Amino acid sequence: MRIGELATRTGVSTRALRYYEQRGLLGSERAANGYREYAPDAVERARGIRLLLDSGLTSDDVRELRGCLALDLVNEPECAEALELYENRLRAVRERIDTLSRTRDRLERHLHGDGTDGEPG
Repeated sequence: MRIGELATRTGVSTRALRYYEQRGLLGSERAANGYREYAPDAVERARGIRLLLDSGLTSDDVRELRGCLALDLVNEPECAEALELYENRLRAVRERIDTLSRTRDRLERHLHGDGTDGEPG
């Protein structure tokens, strides 16, 4: 199938599909006329890539999970390879939230005239 059909079937833009290809996440063959041709399994692969990216993973993270992309991640969400990566990403997000919360609290104290940041000086 061509890129336009893949985009229609997956809800992923042609621009995003080209990006996936540039990042080595999705493959295609070139037809004699130069058009990209995708195999039928590209539908599930593109959907899985989109799902993982929408979940907060980076394209580098997704590249590590290439083995999972052969699965229907939308309907069969668990891929053993992904669990550790999910846990690590979630831990990093929680740490970032904690850091941002402390920053917010310090800024609010400064705005309300407290002037102290609550940290040893």
